[in-house]
Amino acid sequence: MATDTHPSKAGAGAAGPGLRRLLLDNGALTALIVLLVAMSLLSGDFLTTQNLLNVGVQAAVTAILAFGVTFVIVSAGIDLSVGSVAALSATVLAWAATSAGVPVVLAVLLAVATGIACGFVNGALVAYGKLPSFIATLAMLSIARGLSLVISQGSPIAFPDSVSVLGDTLGGWLPVPVLVMIAMGLITALVLARTYLGRSMYAIGGNEEAARLSGLRVKKQKLAIYALSGLFAAVAGIVLASRLTSAQPQAAQGYELDAIAAVVIGGASLAGGVGKASGTLIGALILAVLRNGLNLMSVSAFWQQVVIGVVIALAVLLDTLRRKAGSGAAAGAGSSAGPGSPGAGRRGAMKAGLALVCVAAVIAAVTFFNSGSSGGNTRIGMSLSTLNNPFFVQMKAGAQAEAKAAGIDLTVTDAQNDASQQANQLQNFTSSGVDSIIVNPVDSDAVGPAVRGADEAGIPVIAADRGVNKADTATLVASDNVAGGKLAAKALADKLGGKGSIVVLQGTAGTSASRERGAGFAAGIKAYPGIKVVATQPADFDRTKGLDVMTNLLQGHPGITGVFAENDEMALGAVKALGSKAGKSVSVVGFDGTPDGLKAVGTGTLYASVAQQPKELGKIAVRNAVRAAEDKKVAGTVKVPVKVVTRQNVADFS
Repeated sequence: MATDTHPSKAGAGAAGPGLRRLLLDNGALTALIVLLVAMSLLSGDFLTTQNLLNVGVQAAVTAILAFGVTFVIVSAGIDLSVGSVAALSATVLAWAATSAGVPVVLAVLLAVATGIACGFVNGALVAYGKLPSFIATLAMLSIARGLSLVISQGSPIAFPDSVSVLGDTLGGWLPVPVLVMIAMGLITALVLARTYLGRSMYAIGGNEEAARLSGLRVKKQKLAIYALSGLFAAVAGIVLASRLTSAQPQAAQGYELDAIAAVVIGGASLAGGVGKASGTLIGALILAVLRNGLNLMSVSAFWQQVVIGVVIALAVLLDTLRRKAGSGAAAGAGSSAGPGSPGAGRRGAMKAGLALVCVAAVIAAVTFFNSGSSGGNTRIGMSLSTLNNPFFVQMKAGAQAEAKAAGIDLTVTDAQNDASQQANQLQNFTSSGVDSIIVNPVDSDAVGPAVRGADEAGIPVIAADRGVNKADTATLVASDNVAGGKLAAKALADKLGGKGSIVVLQGTAGTSASRERGAGFAAGIKAYPGIKVVATQPADFDRTKGLDVMTNLLQGHPGITGVFAENDEMALGAVKALGSKAGKSVSVVGFDGTPDGLKAVGTGTLYASVAQQPKELGKIAVRNAVRAAEDKKVAGTVKVPVKVVTRQNVADFS
């Protein structure tokens, strides 16, 4: 016997179940809404127009890269090269428009062509060379990054003003990067849903052999797919460089992992055949909301990475369980899977419970790991270039000790040597209305636009250890890296008696600290014609890389008598490589005066280190930040004493 459904009842319940079904069928969207609600409850600064625009800007580059990666993942491939291709494309544009004198329009086309060419090579290696996509794109990651460093000689290149508008705002409030992100998202959706190439991606990802047997030219389609990914990477690189007003040869490192994470969080399958543009956008927004919200809530820079990883895992787990539950519902559709059945109710309860677990996990994590407030009225934000280096860890410790003693609320963030991430952090500090900001720039030029934003908001900025170009700062608290380099040259030359062969271990290419220390050492060593620099190699301020690079250099130059490393970490790596030679037949000079470096000086394996007193630098930076916040006069430059530490005076510093 047939039964009728009352129209009024059906209409009344349509909106509720429709919204519930939308959320349950889109795990990533549910996770994003959960995060937005949680962040809004935990931070009063989060749900403001300016901060939400900041989130959009901070998601833009990752989203554009992820849109390109979506094409590859849908076709059951992977592209690890997009971050390096983005950096290379931006470097080509800046170099062509400045050094080569190419018209800006042609330079932009050349940059886009560079991205497409890199993608085309990836596609050729995968389709015709039969290389796994992981290997082919891993090789391109290294090639593109290397070419970027070769073209730029390791230094940032100023970006043309006519292109830098892509990093600005329209009408003083609408960010252009957000508009570019939306445009690229619409193009991605159109390609996937309305084109032959898009249908080919799904077919290849679903079953490549079946696609080939059905007449699809799989190899040619793969060429187009990877070339498209390269094109999107080029656009992302141009937008990123526009934000920083300079092309950074080391820009976008690790962005390929964020892009892949955004695609997978958005519901795509690494096995291929599944994925959509809207999901990728949601995935990129989840990552941006997490980083933005955790910054605003003063969560420890170290714990931020843990919390982000946990939430990403929860988001993907929720979506995976949803898919499995959906499959079970489909299998049981012929029995008791109706909307009103007990099975459907249990499934709905399970999904709602999972969403609540996500909410609880986020709130518990950020609350438990929140570094908290000191209760003072003065709020200071501090962005360090990296916390993966003892020097900056000591600077942080000095700043925190001074803040605690003065009752100041200090929030410290880690830019991880990423100029773009540092710009995001400064934007977050500005939108949260801190009283002053301390910045230790990853790059002096790239940090300029973000500092200008703080200036416009009336927030004084203190530069620590490295200066800021093209923006006003209340003061610069730093030691003189150039002078320190000259002192290192004199100390090493005196130890060698003005004669010998030496090697130089450079820091991260493109950083101002490496450039300044290297320039000071080169100028100082010229006064000693009997000393020959036989090799100069980068080791990225890293002890392990210092060990590896020094080991390799010893094979070609076994007779060296001296080593200058631009920081103590690399110097200690060199000491390890030298073994019994260190401190005897080979003298090693480092830079920074870290605890491990001073200990090595005391034992004699490290001849000397140029000590900068990073704890004192951090303390002085906080003092000046407080004075600037209170509108008190501060000196334009505050110099922290630098001194060469040898075995004779190391006890004074230890």
